[in-house]
Amino acid sequence: MNIETITREDISGSIAEKIGIPHNHARKGLDQLLEIMIKALVKDNELKISSFGTFMVLNKGKRVGRNPKTGQEVIITPRKSVSFKASEKLKHKIAKN
Repeated sequence: MNIETITREDISGSIAEKIGIPHNHARKGLDQLLEIMIKALVKDNELKISSFGTFMVLNKGKRVGRNPKTGQEVIITPRKSVSFKASEKLKHKIAKN
């Protein structure tokens, strides 16, 4: 499986082309959108985008892991991570293709 990375430049370039605005304006808009999303996750630990999906902040507790090279047990510290759950509409669109 070959996974392609889409950069902010790719997204802002596509936005600029599709709606006919300068690339730097599209980039500023994208940066502002991402900042709004980050602030919502920090504040509420959840961000729902209608017809797209839900981003959630997960609190992962302290646990014991294992170094795959040596087999030695290692303590993994508590941390936060972000999870995404696709909406039914998004799942349906993906399944169609």
